[in-house]
Amino acid sequence: MRFFLGMTGASGAIYGARTLAALVALGHDVGLCASPSALQVAGHEIFQRGPKPDLADHEIMSLLLHQFGQGPGTVDLVHPSDLTSRYASGSAKIDGVVITPCSMSTLGTIATGTGRNLIHRAADVALKERRKLVLVARESPLSEIHLQNMLTVTRAGAVVLPAAPGFYNLPTGIADLIDFVVARTLDQLGVDHTLGKAWGTPPPETPSS
Repeated sequence: MRFFLGMTGASGAIYGARTLAALVALGHDVGLCASPSALQVAGHEIFQRGPKPDLADHEIMSLLLHQFGQGPGTVDLVHPSDLTSRYASGSAKIDGVVITPCSMSTLGTIATGTGRNLIHRAADVALKERRKLVLVARESPLSEIHLQNMLTVTRAGAVVLPAAPGFYNLPTGIADLIDFVVARTLDQLGVDHTLGKAWGTPPPETPSS
């Protein structure tokens, strides 16, 4: 399967990175498009190079690919300004679009149909072609404007999936909390995976002595 993965400048770059890692590890092809703000956030939150990373955008992208882009699946890097990309056209076969993390600015732009870059356009194409669009929203608290935009995109066919991990699976660390959100994202994309345990899954049997 082929997916478009957009990363925007909200906090939570690790959600996008782990989604990329999961998809390519499962053999899926990913068109990866990260905004400049997304790369700045990744430089700070993932690679700990400070709020204003001392790395160029292409260096941060190289680190992302090295750490999270390895697997049997392929990664097709696309620039946010490249509206000649296949992901900008409804005639290209794309199985789904996910934006994670999705900033409120990006969500608002999608809600109003006033896209300015490839991430916005890919989302717009998914809506008009009635394809899966998953927006992993990252903001707290939410204003009335945010909530109205979420309602608008939901009515248009998108899935708004807040980056809000659950605790019923008894997480033992931050990685489990991240993978909870990534697992729900993959579920919405229709991707089979083994991240985490679904509710109601029987506990593993204890070996007999």
